[in-house]
Amino acid sequence: MWGSEQILERIKLAGFDERAAEEDSPSILMRFKRHLKITSGQLDTAPLIDVVFLLMIYFMLTSSFIMQPGIKIKLPTALTTESIEKKEFIISIAADGSIFYQEQSVTLKMLKNILEIESKQNPDIVLIIKGDYYATHGKVVEVMDLAKVAGVSHLAIATQPVEEK
Repeated sequence: MWGSEQILERIKLAGFDERAAEEDSPSILMRFKRHLKITSGQLDTAPLIDVVFLLMIYFMLTSSFIMQPGIKIKLPTALTTESIEKKEFIISIAADGSIFYQEQSVTLKMLKNILEIESKQNPDIVLIIKGDYYATHGKVVEVMDLAKVAGVSHLAIATQPVEEK
């Protein structure tokens, strides 16, 4: 059988505090030693790079691939549509009647000068008028007439195909 001194010695070796046990309660309390070692680990970047590439692929596949210059215009619909193979020149007419060339607002006088220069450089150029659905017919005709006066011989009105329901 174990003696009381041997038991106390074993308790001290195990980490018990004899004084705390005597002061607090008749039972023996164990006081744990705190051995907290903070180590700086290395961050494995391979999974992080994998996630970044997956996100990049996701955003590339879900984004729009074709960016059309100009302002946001709601085009009218048409049952017949054609694609143009020649060099094209796009003029946009907003719903409020403002005219845009390469995303910049232009006046009719500026547009006439631009069209004259473009038609002299390339006589086969096709002027595409992207008139908003709510733009007035008069403004579209005014731009078409201005193009004819400037020497543009090929005109087209941009539309979008009718969606089948």
